Amino acid sequence: MSLSRKRKKELRKLQTQATSLWESQQVLVGEAASVAREAGRQLGHLNREQVKPRVAAGYETYAAPYVEKGKRVVNSTVIPAAGAVVGSAMSVWDAANDTRSRLASGRGFDFSAFKKPAPAPVKKGMGAGGVIAIILGVAAALGVLYAAWQTLRADDELWVADDPLRAPDA
Repeated sequence: MSLSRKRKKELRKLQTQATSLWESQQVLVGEAASVAREAGRQLGHLNREQVKPRVAAGYETYAAPYVEKGKRVVNSTVIPAAGAVVGSAMSVWDAANDTRSRLASGRGFDFSAFKKPAPAPVKKGMGAGGVIAIILGVAAALGVLYAAWQTLRADDELWVADDPLRAPDA
């Protein structure tokens, strides 16, 4: 395809204008990048000099007392209560494992754990400690019963047939 001289001249002129525009845009983008870098640097200074001190002062004034109170509550009540719950769960787990091993070895149930100790002197009325002890005792008994039920229930779906399934004869 051949172009006339006039078209070639117009195309060269257009290419020169496009190149000039591209170069001016590259200069403009370079200037914009320089401005953006300086803005980022100034923002870092503003953050260090103004924002961080105000945030730290606000935290110390408003949030720090509540955070410290929360830490004290967690350390004095939540962690000990969680430890008691985990300890109870572990003792139920141990009781269940002991029952399973006794049953597996053919020794049956051990009823010595259910024997009552000698009664303590009778007090007048029941305090908060007695109520908590009853609740914990009922929870432990339920845990032991659940462990025994898990041990003794029939797990038919866990049994595997001796012969693998065969494809039907065609």
